Amino acid sequence: MNREPESLKKVFDVAFAGLSQAREAFTPQLTPREVGTITSVTTGIAKVSGLPGVGFDELVVFPGDVLGIAFNLDPDEIGVVLLGKYWHLHAGDEVGRTGRVMDVVVGDAVLGRVIDPLGRPLDGNGPVAAGRRLPVERVAPQIMDRAPVTVPLQTGIKVIDALVPIGRGQRELILGDRQTGKTAIAIDTILNQRGRNVLCVYCAIGQRASSVAKTVATLREKGAMDYTVVVVTEGNDPPGLAYIAPYAATSIAEYFMEQGRDVLIVYDDLTHHARAYRELSLLLRRPPGREAFPGDIFYIHSRLLERATHLRQELGGGSLTALPIIETEAQDISAYIPTNLISITDGQIYLSPSLFELGVLPAVDVGKSVSRVGGKAQRAAYRTVAGDLKLAYAQFEELETFARFGARLDEDTRKIIEHGRRIRACLKQSEFTPVSVPAQIAVLLALTAELFDRVPLDRMTAAEFALRVAAADIPMEVRERLDTTEKLSAEDRALIVQIARKALEEFLPKEGPKSESEQKT
Repeated sequence: MNREPESLKKVFDVAFAGLSQAREAFTPQLTPREVGTITSVTTGIAKVSGLPGVGFDELVVFPGDVLGIAFNLDPDEIGVVLLGKYWHLHAGDEVGRTGRVMDVVVGDAVLGRVIDPLGRPLDGNGPVAAGRRLPVERVAPQIMDRAPVTVPLQTGIKVIDALVPIGRGQRELILGDRQTGKTAIAIDTILNQRGRNVLCVYCAIGQRASSVAKTVATLREKGAMDYTVVVVTEGNDPPGLAYIAPYAATSIAEYFMEQGRDVLIVYDDLTHHARAYRELSLLLRRPPGREAFPGDIFYIHSRLLERATHLRQELGGGSLTALPIIETEAQDISAYIPTNLISITDGQIYLSPSLFELGVLPAVDVGKSVSRVGGKAQRAAYRTVAGDLKLAYAQFEELETFARFGARLDEDTRKIIEHGRRIRACLKQSEFTPVSVPAQIAVLLALTAELFDRVPLDRMTAAEFALRVAAADIPMEVRERLDTTEKLSAEDRALIVQIARKALEEFLPKEGPKSESEQKT
């Protein structure tokens, strides 16, 4: 009976001896920690003193786990851009350093999710599984790491794919006045990437919650959320979140690009981004320049868009195509921010309010739109059938303006105008209806062969739709050749023209019975 207490005592002795050894081996260490205090809080900005070792762009933490970025490093205090709700912050509150820069969660887990620039979910589907994190500000790939743009990014929009083509790795600006269909072009392009092995990132900067919800609902309904990430800042969010949003979205896209994937990123829109940065700069007492924008407004957009590129094959061969959107005021494309972005990007798609009012949708002004590198990536079949289309369309627009004065027109001029009207009718396209490559080639080839010229204008929509349906009859081997770098052969061309002619027969005006005099002659 006495053995059990003795054995229990021995167990306790051994345990206490182990604890004593662990206590003697432990050496307490003091870790210095910098703690500052808030001196003042304004709209989206906090002034903090007492953090002498803080670095530029370092994250700092405020009460309530509100994050901020050290932006102004002055001798006596620092200016911090706040990245969360700051209504509860007051002068005298404690501020701590984190020792790291702003980063965002990346990886396959973010596909199909709607998140904010801090990686927090906004879609109610639980937290995002953090596989890896990347800094939001990253150095753009070096020139020697880049490859030429050689593969087209098909938008599914006829007027763009034919006349203003975009290549994978290009930066193509979309600009126009309010409510002219800028976002619609970007969303159509995202929808058209289904099945094309292109991942998409849609970055909404300072948008209304209702418009973002509508966009996300469209992407979900069309099945595009499977390959899309949506990064959102709303209009009532702090300006700091709007400022970091495009950089965070680009880091997410760059992760996939570095895995050898092709990625499309849409910035909607950089006007709000520039205004958010101007607001932060003025609150931080940085000297204003033209239109009250700070002197480095060009740099914040150039370092963002320089990250879009096509990498060398040795680095995976991935690409990042950027579609920044800019809002113009009263069609003024020579304003400060639009001209900045026009000079940074590789071309622009200009949307005209006057065309929009006429019902020409998408309202792309072909004369003011250009693609500086996409033409090299455009498929040879497109170049064959759309080579003279832009010139013919530009001639038509000039002559149409002249014809409005009621001048008498000769037969050649009248033919150019009638042909131009058919071009315009064929380039019209409804929202969320991307057109496949074979159907586009069939329509463009029918246009250049002047097969539409005898179709009445009021039947053009139905005729063009019938031709797109008939394009499904193009043999599979021909369809595959259309999506390669091979030129359109004479046999393939003749086959497509024959299919187009047959599809358009029912829309041509019926010739009435000839009179006796005509029959005799």
